[in-house]
Amino acid sequence: AKEKPATLIWAMGQTQFATGTANVRASCILLLATGNVGYAGGGANIFRGHTNVQGATDLGLDVTTLPLYYGLAEEAWRHWCRVWEVDYEWMRSRFPNQKLMETPGIPSTRWFDATLLPRDQVSQPDSVQAMFIMGHGVNTITRMPEAVRGIEKLELLVVCDPYPTAWSVLSERKNGTYLLPACTSFEMDGSRTASNRSLQWGEKIVEPVFESKNDYDTMYLFARKFGFAEAMFKNIKVENNSVSAEDILREINRGGWSTGYCGQSPERLKAHMKNQAKFDLVTLRAPKDDPEVGGDYYGLPWPCWGTPEFRHPGTPILYNTNLPVKEGGATFRARFGVERVVKRKVMENGQEVEKEEHDNLLAEGSYSAGSEIKDGYPEFTLAVLKKLGWDKDLTAQEMEIIQRVNSANPDAVSWSLDLSGGIQRVAIEHGCSPYGNGKARMIAWNLPDPVPVYREPIYTPRPDLVADYPTLPDAQQFRVPNIGFSVQKAAVDRGIAKQFPLILSSGRLVEYEGGGEETRSNKWLAELKQHMYVEINPADAAERGIQDGGWVWVTGAESASKTRMKALVTERVGKGLAWMPFHFAGWYEGADLRAKYPKGADPIVLGESVNTLTTYGYDPATGMQEPKATLCQIRAA
Repeated sequence: AKEKPATLIWAMGQTQFATGTANVRASCILLLATGNVGYAGGGANIFRGHTNVQGATDLGLDVTTLPLYYGLAEEAWRHWCRVWEVDYEWMRSRFPNQKLMETPGIPSTRWFDATLLPRDQVSQPDSVQAMFIMGHGVNTITRMPEAVRGIEKLELLVVCDPYPTAWSVLSERKNGTYLLPACTSFEMDGSRTASNRSLQWGEKIVEPVFESKNDYDTMYLFARKFGFAEAMFKNIKVENNSVSAEDILREINRGGWSTGYCGQSPERLKAHMKNQAKFDLVTLRAPKDDPEVGGDYYGLPWPCWGTPEFRHPGTPILYNTNLPVKEGGATFRARFGVERVVKRKVMENGQEVEKEEHDNLLAEGSYSAGSEIKDGYPEFTLAVLKKLGWDKDLTAQEMEIIQRVNSANPDAVSWSLDLSGGIQRVAIEHGCSPYGNGKARMIAWNLPDPVPVYREPIYTPRPDLVADYPTLPDAQQFRVPNIGFSVQKAAVDRGIAKQFPLILSSGRLVEYEGGGEETRSNKWLAELKQHMYVEINPADAAERGIQDGGWVWVTGAESASKTRMKALVTERVGKGLAWMPFHFAGWYEGADLRAKYPKGADPIVLGESVNTLTTYGYDPATGMQEPKATLCQIRAA
């Protein structure tokens, strides 16, 4: 509150809880309340763990939306069908019904529930019977004993990765498993998006080894096998089964209006890579007079509005009203409409009566530098441009495209659906954000907890607090039941906290990354961390006769789970707390699985996964798991 600027930085330490969304929202509200949003050095900075995790999320990895956060409603599907130049009715025919087409999918945290649960508990025509895994470690997901059973029940499992990964060795599965060799990001061209929303063009450094293929070519060959390659790649060049990375980004640009993924053409990104020395290391901006990258912010961080020809410089800091929108400034989005109707109880003449009130959701007296509208305003549509008299600024070509988008009612075409980019261009030329100028929203009335509240973890060391701070009620979410309330109640009733008195949390190491298959296969990194371990406080170790470096069994609160690893006795963790890294795999419940890897493909370092022990708990808004807060017991092996 007193230091300006101030920022909050986190990775998974806030998100990986059943209350992850509430935790993040609470931090954002704190930043807003203390005035630390929209300034250099301020804001919420959420770090991702691997190259292009942000880009993968932006492009549709999130099961609640089509690419670039358009959602799943019919209008979103129609938009992307226009971008892809495929018939909407044909696309709808690919689904059993329209309801399923517009229903969020199953996140990676819940896939095995959709395999193991009775069919009547899975909200789709059938249970999950096949899995295609590309670049994802099974050891990064909680409740691994259930995952093992899920793997064995699948009819088909395809693992597409540079390494076999734990998917290929974890179960007793014998048939219907295929390993497809994928090359790394160093063996392919393409754009990658970083945590700060900036893009870089990655160039192929070496040719793929052996018969491994890059992600694009693999997807093309599958599409050809399934019979829709012509529709999927009609605007993407393919030569000798090799897909153009540049054309993929151009297709993203053609459709990515809502997030401002529209201005970062391959040519502009390549110019940034060639001219890196020209960008200021603090402001990230190139000199305005440079002929190739003049005025750009490095990586054209989204939103980078309009067409590439419009040459928006990118937006390095969100919600910075001190800069014109054309220079990288921005307002808060008006995505929730212009007002909200609320029924409130008020006192009139000594009587309590219910009145309907209209809350203004648009900004009041706040606007971007250089804005011609000196107040709040809604999202821009052709109708809004007409009302302001700005529609005359559209070119004939832009107007023709707008009318093609919605020939029945072109006035309804918005800044995010206009494939010409004209509505964005005109709004920005007049100093306005194309998405409107709204108030920052702290009350999320469409979430289970409109205001973040405290809730005890599913497995808590303080069962006495559950009555006052229970987790949310059971509900159907992401096509499967979320029974966190029932699990929490059962844990309290069974006295789980007494049987498993240590809090177990998990996190990252500097030496390894993600599931660890790549980094544990690197001999220089493997030398630095040769064993999986659990950190335990000296007092807890002494009570259990555990010595530093000694082998221990750690047992979990679900599924009779157990793991064998070394103990690191340290005061880095407090009494009653245990901590483990999550990058290990290749052991399961004390058994070494090295012999099950394909010959020569086993990582140098193997170890137990902490997620053999982690337990039930899912965020209702995202499906995020809860590996940061559970219970365990430790004894000497």
